[in-house]
Amino acid sequence: MSADVRLEWFVSFLAVIDTGSFVAAAESTRRSQPRVSTHVASLEREIGLPLFDRRKRPVELTGAGAALAVHAREILHALESAEASMAPWRGGTRGVVTLGSYPSASAAFVPRLLASLRRSSPDVQVVLLERSTLELDDALTSGAVDAYLRPMSPPPASASARSLPLWNEPLVVVHAPDHPLARLPEPIPLGAVVEHPIVSIGRLDAPETGEFESYQLFREHGYEVEPVQATNQPQTLVSLVRQGIGVGVTNWLAAQVADTTGVEVRRLEGPAGRRVAVCWDSVRPLTPAARTLLHGIIDTEPPAGTDPTPERARARRAGPR
Repeated sequence: MSADVRLEWFVSFLAVIDTGSFVAAAESTRRSQPRVSTHVASLEREIGLPLFDRRKRPVELTGAGAALAVHAREILHALESAEASMAPWRGGTRGVVTLGSYPSASAAFVPRLLASLRRSSPDVQVVLLERSTLELDDALTSGAVDAYLRPMSPPPASASARSLPLWNEPLVVVHAPDHPLARLPEPIPLGAVVEHPIVSIGRLDAPETGEFESYQLFREHGYEVEPVQATNQPQTLVSLVRQGIGVGVTNWLAAQVADTTGVEVRRLEGPAGRRVAVCWDSVRPLTPAARTLLHGIIDTEPPAGTDPTPERARARRAGPR
């Protein structure tokens, strides 16, 4: 590869990987779609190999593309670190950092976090990458995110992932106002819920879904849940319940960020709930911008209706290390 390769080619190339399409990459980088396509095509000409299989939807990396992505991220990270190292001479931290998040945290927590960082650290640009929990694990491993918010169950896939619990939230049942469960007082008994078709969080075809908190709670009480449908989108779960597909079992925050008109949201029996944490890679040095993001996450108050963890309180005093 010659020295004529431009850094903006790498930026467009990685944006296509992270967003899954050339159109979405153009939106995330604020470039035109033809410009992104030109950057990737120029990089492919320089390499002499195709980087994407464009016949697939979403587009998929070729072997050469996957290998190059690792080096492209290292190059851009090195530049970000070099830029951030100049902060002491500028009087403040600056740089670009990527935050991963899942739907309910994105709606209930991330906006306040970003507003706070905009006031306290205006030279730190946070790029938000939204994925399901298990996809976020892959994003950390690949270097697509610097830190991410995720439920603690199932545990992070990477052995090098370090986690700091932020808040706990209860599990809830979502049902129609005239549903038989409406006649029962809160908390709703688990045995009563399993008598009805269940819509859960996760994916029906993903074996890891059975490790989510709701499944574990039922299993601990002798019930094996076999949902009729599953989704990672809070509003989709509520809509499925509204249409009579089943009763929803999800976490408190997911129900709070959705439009629950026409359904009831009630607490589920049992002490277990969802434990949410911020995670980062312990073997990858944190840039000053990434460290600023972590401090911001710890300092931002957890969403209403959740319980802050003791770990967060200690971290607010000590800061992430």
